[in-house]
Amino acid sequence: MLAESQIIERCKISDPVAQKLLYAKYKGLFHAICIRYLTDPMEAEDALVEAFYKIFTKINGYSGGGSFEGWMKRILVNECLMKIRKSNNFRLHVDIENAYDLGNEADVISKLSFDELISLMNELPKGYKTVFNLYVLEGYKHREIAELLDISINTSKSQLILAKKRMQELIKKKHDLKIS
Repeated sequence: MLAESQIIERCKISDPVAQKLLYAKYKGLFHAICIRYLTDPMEAEDALVEAFYKIFTKINGYSGGGSFEGWMKRILVNECLMKIRKSNNFRLHVDIENAYDLGNEADVISKLSFDELISLMNELPKGYKTVFNLYVLEGYKHREIAELLDISINTSKSQLILAKKRMQELIKKKHDLKIS
């Protein structure tokens, strides 16, 4: 088995065996990330394939500084965001004044299993889901999210607040159904 650094070097010379190894190593993780952003399995698969195409064609641009997986994830997330933007379902124009702080009630979200979290996220509107994904799961800051999505920082913040509020409503609804 080749070390990752060897795989990278061989991918830089377009070695199909190395490309296949890299794809096999990351396809599961990256497909899960695509599904978080794009609930439609076909769209997620398209984003995955297009992201790997970009990874393979731009791999010479990877300087070795920082995590290679992180470099690839950035390409993957950007590909998902491009698909979301093209779908015309991406409306992120909410002012922070129209949202409100959730206080400590947001802690309930941190107690969910990953599968429960993903299931609830799939019920969110696209804008809420995208900002929630970027902030909570990917660790982006509001300034970075604003730049990636071409929105204001306040819109990013309000989308996150509204996403958490909606998640709480969904959790409460689910909990009430279990009690009944």
